Amino acid sequence: MVTLVRAPNPSAMTLTGTNSYVVDCGNGAALVIDPGPAIGAHVEALVAATAAQGLTIRAIALTHGHPDHVGAAPELAAATAAPVYAHPATGVPHTRDVALEGELRVGTTALRAMDAPGHTFDHVVLYLPQERSLFTGDVILGEGTSVIAPPGGAMRPYQRTLHRLADEFGDARTIYGGHGPIVRDAQAKIEEYAEHRRMREAQIIDALRPGPATIPDVVRRVYGAERSVLWPAMARQILAHLIALEEEGQVSAAPVERAMSADEAAMLNPRIEELVGPEEAAVIVAELGTEMRLQTLLAYRLMGG
Repeated sequence: MVTLVRAPNPSAMTLTGTNSYVVDCGNGAALVIDPGPAIGAHVEALVAATAAQGLTIRAIALTHGHPDHVGAAPELAAATAAPVYAHPATGVPHTRDVALEGELRVGTTALRAMDAPGHTFDHVVLYLPQERSLFTGDVILGEGTSVIAPPGGAMRPYQRTLHRLADEFGDARTIYGGHGPIVRDAQAKIEEYAEHRRMREAQIIDALRPGPATIPDVVRRVYGAERSVLWPAMARQILAHLIALEEEGQVSAAPVERAMSADEAAMLNPRIEELVGPEEAAVIVAELGTEMRLQTLLAYRLMGG
C-alpha cells in the first residue's frame, strides 16, 4: 500500500507541492520516498500518516538531491532514527548509498533501484513489483513535463532513462511522480514523455532552418510570446537540446559579436533570487541550473545548412 502525503509548498516549479510517499513494506515497516522540503508541519504529517497505519518508518529514500525533495530528510531521520538512502553520486548528506541496478530492502519488501540520470545525475527511480508501481521523482511527473537543464541535467541521458523505463518496466501500471497527481497508465505516460522530447527537438531544428539563431530567437519561434513568463525555463531546456545536437555534430555554435540585450540577459541569466523568496529561489535555481551564468551569446546553425 502506498500513501501520498503532499507537501504544502505549491509553486510554478513544484506544481501543487512536492509529493512524499509512505510505502507499507510489511512487518510494520514503512519506507518514506522523498521526505520533501524542510517544513516541520510536513514532517509531522508524514509521521502521523505512518502511525495511522500502525507502521514505523524504517528507511527514507531520496530520488534525487533537489531541495524540495530532500530538505526534510535530516528532521525526519532524527525523529525516526531511520537511515537515509540516496544515489552514490549525490552531494546530499545521507546514511547509505542506494544499490544502483540492485535492490532496496525494507521490511519484507524489495524495491528495484534504477540509475536514472537526466533530470539530475544523482537520480534514482524505484520500482515496487507487488504493486507494479514506479516512483519516478522528477523524471516523470503527474502533469506537465520535467525540466532538463544543464549543468545538473542533460538531454540524451534523460531520453535514455525514458527508453529504459519503457523497455524494462513494461508491466508497470502506476507512476508515483514527484509532483502532480498519481498516474494510472504508466506506459502511456512514458511514451508521452518520450514523444514530447522528440517533438521539441524537431521544433528546435525547424527553428534553425532559416539560418543561425540564438537561444532567445529559438525560444520565441518555438514557444511564442504569450508564455513569456516561462521563457527562462524554456531557454535552459532548449540549451540542453542544443548541447546534445552540438555534441552529435548536428549543429554548431559561434559567438555573436555583441553584448546581450537586457531582454536576452533576463531570459538566459534570470536573477531568480530577486523575484521570489529564498526557499523558492533555491528550488528554481536547482531546477534551471541558473547558477551557471551564460557569459557569451551564441548563434546556432544547422551543419550543412
